[in-house]
Order: sequence, then structure tokens, then C-alpha cells
Amino acid sequence: MTYLIHALISFASSVGFGIITNIPRRTLLPAGITGAASWLVYVALTAATHAVILPNLMAGVTIGVLANLFAIRVKAPVNVMYIPSLVSLVPGAIIYMSMKDFTLGREAAAQQGLTKTLTIAIALAVGFVIAEASFNALRRLARRRPQN
Repeated sequence: MTYLIHALISFASSVGFGIITNIPRRTLLPAGITGAASWLVYVALTAATHAVILPNLMAGVTIGVLANLFAIRVKAPVNVMYIPSLVSLVPGAIIYMSMKDFTLGREAAAQQGLTKTLTIAIALAVGFVIAEASFNALRRLARRRPQN
């Protein structure tokens, strides 16, 4: 039941952010599905590992793979689906608390939060790169394969 609630809320946040950023209507449902799937991967891996890097990396890979598949299906740029799908994973609260700690003179806590934010951002970016590289390699293989 908890995962269902997570899926519904992350789907709604991805679609809502897609509406706010004015992405084409035909991409709202795929962006919502991609956002929900990536959030479920993140939640499941966070519960299993209590780590920061692996859940964000795998969520980034999930977004990369699903967004590429949906982009082909709905004939839209993949970036249109990346942005709304990513909104649930952005470490906004962590960076906010880091800036708050910095302004209050708590440099050690601010540095720890900034390091965590940077780690999450890098893990997401590497996940996107892995997905893009894998998807491009598979696409090249599919084009070379003779169609009978």
C-alpha cells in the first residue's frame, strides 16, 4: 500500500510539474509514468541499502531508459520527459538546509549537506549517461540488424 501511495504522488508531481513547465499534452502521461517508476526504484533501493549513491544512480538509469522509450513512442524530444520525471529526485530540501546552516554559521553541517547534494546530482547524471549510452548502443544494433 505504501508503494502505491508513493507511485500515485510521484506520478502526480511529475505530471503537475509537466503542466507547469508547459510540456506537450501527449507527453504528460509518459512523463508521469517515468517519474513514478523512477521514484519507486529510488524508494525500494533506499529502503534496502540506506545509501545515497545507488538509489539515485538506478533512478537516473530508470528515467533515462523509460524516457528514451517513451520519447520514441510519442515522437517527442527525450528532454521533455527528463525534466518532469526528475522533479521528485532533486535534493531541494537538502540544499535548502545546507544554505540555512551556512547562513547560521554551521559550516560543518552545511558542508555535509552540500557534499550530499553534489553526490546525489552526480549519481543522477551518471545514471542518465549510462542509460543514454546503453540506449544508443542498442539503437545502433537494431538499425544494423536486417529486417525480413
